[in-house]
Amino acid sequence: MVKVLGHYFHRRTLMQMGFDLGLIVITLLGVTLLQVEQPLGVAVHLLGWAILLGLGILVVYGGLGFYQRVHNRTRGQTHARTALGFFLSIPLVFLTWQVVSVGSNDRAILASGLLSVLIVSLLNRIYVTYVTPSESMRQRVLILGSGKSARSVGKSLKKSDPNVDLVGYFASPNESKPEVSAWGLLATNKSLADTVADEKVDEIVVALTERRGGSMPLRELLDCKLQGVRVVDVATHFEKTLGQIRLDSVSAGWLIFGDGFGHGWVRAAVKRAFDIVCATILILVTLPIMLITGVLILLESGGPMLYLQPRVGLNGRVFNVVKFRSMRTDAELDGTPRWATAGDDRVTRVGRFIRKLRIDELPQLFSVLDGAMSLVGPRPERPFFVDKLTQEIPFFAVRQSVKPGVTGWAQVRYQYGASVEDAAEKLQYDLYYVKNHNLFLDIIILFETVSVVLMRKGAQ
Repeated sequence: MVKVLGHYFHRRTLMQMGFDLGLIVITLLGVTLLQVEQPLGVAVHLLGWAILLGLGILVVYGGLGFYQRVHNRTRGQTHARTALGFFLSIPLVFLTWQVVSVGSNDRAILASGLLSVLIVSLLNRIYVTYVTPSESMRQRVLILGSGKSARSVGKSLKKSDPNVDLVGYFASPNESKPEVSAWGLLATNKSLADTVADEKVDEIVVALTERRGGSMPLRELLDCKLQGVRVVDVATHFEKTLGQIRLDSVSAGWLIFGDGFGHGWVRAAVKRAFDIVCATILILVTLPIMLITGVLILLESGGPMLYLQPRVGLNGRVFNVVKFRSMRTDAELDGTPRWATAGDDRVTRVGRFIRKLRIDELPQLFSVLDGAMSLVGPRPERPFFVDKLTQEIPFFAVRQSVKPGVTGWAQVRYQYGASVEDAAEKLQYDLYYVKNHNLFLDIIILFETVSVVLMRKGAQ
């Protein structure tokens, strides 16, 4: 994993994005410059536009989820997305053809270069669907420990990262009862350093249940680190692998003394400017959709088309969130707050449709403009649930140190929550966002939101 601007990426993801960008630029320049009469002059002018085109196509691919390290798509679904990516790239190619200034005799040559970009990009995406990672892109990980924490790390590695080879578990002398499978235990007749060298380990995850009484082999871990082997603790492992800060692996000290959690005025100003620009654009683009949605709600069930509800925002301040009404007007007639659940009978037919496509969230863009919300941030919760969850879940109040968002890291990484347990799982993603949030991460979340909406995941 490589940390870029506060967010972790897998090496393979970065290399794949770099390769795709380079392939687009080289294809356009190569096909075009081989045919024009003055290649040097055209190259200087065309290079910048080729890079911009490549970045635009990468945005399309990112929105379609092609750079997700782990996914559950079938090859048929991937092929369908590849076709969609091809058609979504056509407007970008046409726009490039319109704005690039070349001689009239070179217009047809430029068109052939741009057409080649589309074809090569399509073939490359199909190839990536079938290719398997090379050994150089795989990572060999050893887990130091054999208890409950080590078992959790091993389970997460197998589930979340197909490019990892789990070497095994190296038990500490103080761990008398291993909780991992016997086949995964490494022999302890050799030292940790020798085992790491023999197994060609790239990373050690320290997941010891007990760290006192000499159970932590500090000298050997230092030797391994000096030899170029990465050594991380459990909390850092989950942060970089799953994009979570796990509640069962962190302490208040780790949160206080670790990096991140910076909320300076510069970051706040950049985020506010980004919110205003993006919210304004989105309101203008989606205004026809919002008008049609309002009419459909009134035709189906009458009553108000908008739904106002108190939510807890920045620093615990309560504000009214505005959404399109997707439930019956008597949804909480008894006055008792309830979480929405799968197949909730309170949801109307129009409500079920607009929830699937997240259309019901669009009026919140006006809350972004007035400053109560941000475009990206933790989901705002109702005061009743905030009081309950703050008492039951440690660090829950930390999420209120940033503005709530229309979308967020937890929303794109975890399904809709309908219980205390779900709230605890989502909090782990919210803590990651609060720790690492910046404009770069916000943009990534917006791209992943597009992918979630296209797949219609998570809404209830």
